[in-house]
Amino acid sequence: MNTHYPTEGPPPPEERRRRLRETLELARRSPPSPTAFAVGAVIVAADGTRMATGYSRETHPTDHAEEAALAKLAADDPRLVGAVLYSSLEPCGQRASRPTTCAELIIAAGIPTVVYAWREPPLFVTAAGDHRLRAAGVTVLEEPALAAEAREINRALFRKPEPEPESEAEPEPKPEFETEPEPEPEPEPDAASGPAPAPPARPDAQDHP
Repeated sequence: MNTHYPTEGPPPPEERRRRLRETLELARRSPPSPTAFAVGAVIVAADGTRMATGYSRETHPTDHAEEAALAKLAADDPRLVGAVLYSSLEPCGQRASRPTTCAELIIAAGIPTVVYAWREPPLFVTAAGDHRLRAAGVTVLEEPALAAEAREINRALFRKPEPEPESEAEPEPKPEFETEPEPEPEPEPDAASGPAPAPPARPDAQDHP
């Protein structure tokens, strides 16, 4: 069901939140990646008609959600000049995977309003999309109430790698039988003290009367 709102000015808050929830559902479709966000995007015409949707890595490993949605529309589609682009993440203003950023694609398409839920954290590049869009005259609205949900979809990117377990040395095997300790040798007589005295002579029986 389409929701109509005035063509002049940004969409009302309830419409913004409803559309952003759609982007969150799209973000969950994104194939997982350890080096990129999972994002969803929806482009809505001024009369409330949903024009196109997209999500990260939808058709290619380096696809961004906004890029995937815009690719489904003709560049000269007259509805673009009154459309609103919703994204679960701030559109990128810097990019490593391709030469054209999502902010530049949005500006080139003539879309006048962008609404996003979560400001891009500096995990991979410095966030600059919001600033670049505003500098080009685009109306940018942030809905931080849904930022936590957008971040939760990407929680795996914030997990620290677990340290590898230390190898434990195997204990040395105990002998099957314990040997008795050898007796200590008796001390040798001291040569300086001379020979040991001879035992007294036993009296002979014939000496007695």
